[in-house]
Amino acid sequence: MNVLLKAAKIVDATNKEHHLKKRDILIKNGIISKIAPKIEAEKQTKIIALENLHVSIGWFDSSVSFGEPGHEERETIENGLFTAAKSGFTDVILNPTTNPLPDSSSDIVFLRNKANNKPTKLHPLGTLTVKSEGEVLAELFDMQNAGAVAFSDYKNPTKNSNLLKIALQYAQGFDALVYSFPLDVQIAGKGVVNEEVVATRLGLKGIPSLAEELQISRDLFILEYTGGKLHIPTISTANAVKLIATAKKKGLDVTCSVAIHNLVLTDEELEGFDTNFKVMPPLRTKKDARMLIKGVLDGVIDFVTSDHTPLDVEEKIIEFDNAAYGTIGLESAFGALNKIFEVATAIHLLTKGRERYNIATPKLSEGEKATLTLFNPDAEKEFSKDDIYASCKNSAFIGQPILGHVYGIISEENILI
Repeated sequence: MNVLLKAAKIVDATNKEHHLKKRDILIKNGIISKIAPKIEAEKQTKIIALENLHVSIGWFDSSVSFGEPGHEERETIENGLFTAAKSGFTDVILNPTTNPLPDSSSDIVFLRNKANNKPTKLHPLGTLTVKSEGEVLAELFDMQNAGAVAFSDYKNPTKNSNLLKIALQYAQGFDALVYSFPLDVQIAGKGVVNEEVVATRLGLKGIPSLAEELQISRDLFILEYTGGKLHIPTISTANAVKLIATAKKKGLDVTCSVAIHNLVLTDEELEGFDTNFKVMPPLRTKKDARMLIKGVLDGVIDFVTSDHTPLDVEEKIIEFDNAAYGTIGLESAFGALNKIFEVATAIHLLTKGRERYNIATPKLSEGEKATLTLFNPDAEKEFSKDDIYASCKNSAFIGQPILGHVYGIISEENILI
């Protein structure tokens, strides 16, 4: 099958020849055959000509949750990957949030088989410990051989310092990446939102920044002692950025990410007690958001994520204290990022990070497989439920202004627009 993209502005800073220039792109049998200012369509060629069409390599998200198996009411793998594709993502890292949890090689094989032949590729995380209970290491080596790209207990912090030490030491034997979620549960206590003026005014129990920063400090000391590869997901405070910057200057092999909603939204959104704004880590202050943005621009924060977390309505439409943590974010990711960064920066952030997981980064060049995202960066609108493809609608961005519209993806011979 031949596909011809007409007058598409290429956004790819690594491609000096075509970056920010309008080009026709011819794709034959899933391979980019030709890139030129003008290409005449051959017979039996599908022509794609869209308003203000821009194209980049396919986007990547390092933190996505679905539900299958066990929580299909939240999201199936099939619809989750469809949502990711319609949102512009060609690769996603799947969090271990299923039932049963993926703590064995057979669980990883199941997830990968369920995602076969989909336009968006699914890369599963295995749990770090059995059942994510933080007591016994899971079958890390076997899971990696089965296709797990890293190991995480998702938002269950590793309380046992010695267990994290052993995990980092053991994982070095097969070059594995270990996660540690940044939360000291004793300091966090029964808090549900950021501990600041807003929480006090609303009468909600707070989670101090210290709970995040104390855990990060501990993890970095352990990493300095053991060596190995550590990833700290979804940081949220100004001091967390400083701690990780210092660790990187020491040469420690540490990366971190930030959820897009922590860049864009603050705890001031809590005034209406809308549980869609109840996320973990919590929305912080404007100062924190500014420092997180600076951390992204400075390269201290390695990549951004939607931290997409579909939750059934019964888990959200209840008292704030009892509501589950999380917001969906795939559909709003580009529009929210593009609102605060220049388009080239937003695309850079949405395409970086694969190398941390040993996933090949696509190339927008002749002779390469077509792994492309198609979008219009100038479309302004207010995000609404009509923009949501996910089965659950728990989005913190409903009613928020966004900038940009995603047309879809081309993944070799798969076209989803």
